[in-house]
Amino acid sequence: MRETLAALADLTRAHFFFVWPLLFCSGLALAFENYGGFSWELIGRAALIGLLGFEAGLVLNDYVDREYDRRDINGSLTRYWRPVAGRPIPEGRISPRAAFAVFLALAGSAAALAATLPAPHNLYVLGIMGYSYLVEYFYQTKKRRQTLPVAQVIGRTDFALFPVAGYLVHGSPDTTALLFFLFFYPWTLAHLAANDIADVANDRARGMATVPVLYGMAGAARWVLGFSAVHGAIALVFALTLGPVAIAGFAAGLTLLGAANYIILRGKSPAAAMRALPLVHIAVVVYAVAIIAAAAL
Repeated sequence: MRETLAALADLTRAHFFFVWPLLFCSGLALAFENYGGFSWELIGRAALIGLLGFEAGLVLNDYVDREYDRRDINGSLTRYWRPVAGRPIPEGRISPRAAFAVFLALAGSAAALAATLPAPHNLYVLGIMGYSYLVEYFYQTKKRRQTLPVAQVIGRTDFALFPVAGYLVHGSPDTTALLFFLFFYPWTLAHLAANDIADVANDRARGMATVPVLYGMAGAARWVLGFSAVHGAIALVFALTLGPVAIAGFAAGLTLLGAANYIILRGKSPAAAMRALPLVHIAVVVYAVAIIAAAAL
């Protein structure tokens, strides 16, 4: 039992569990502010949808890449993302069939909860869920054979839509939903490239055409900087619509992201990206907390 729980913890990146409902509910908080109708029950339901739905995507990621992950030669990033031992499917600690069953259980539970939302909100959330799982599969398979970073550009729309789905739990497609997407999407592209810089040795061993494999370490560092700059510009516009609390929180998040960019640009190495990644991740937590606080205060 202990080994099974450890494998599940690694499969679901369990130590990051609090981030997904927090980010999802930041969208819901904005919907409450724009549309009224605050409900603790709806917050609880949304938190579970966000948690279960995102965890399902993480498990799908591992399932699709299960054979390629056997080629890993560097465990630094794996240890960062996995709280116990490493990749449970290639290591034989959980079978592919069992992992796929976990995906179905998590995704099915999230979908069942989403279906209980009033129409058309249930359709919005279910539609984004279905799209996200398809795009995650596309991303994992497309990056194995590409000469341009199509997988990254299309693939990260799933993560960018995640807090928007939280908004649509209670809100409707509107300017706020669009701004949230435009704000978050460049961050997802910068984050993914930083992650890939840290994991470039494994991606080369797997034959994955990630940004640093395609453009080198300097090119990947410029990619991170460029999308961080776009993110910062849109963050200013978005924060101005949310008020002074969000402005202060976004300033803190952008400071962390700026520090991460400095570390990556200076080092242009996997070790530098590993030092920068926690700052990138803390930044998104700061954003989510700032958005919730701005809506609540």
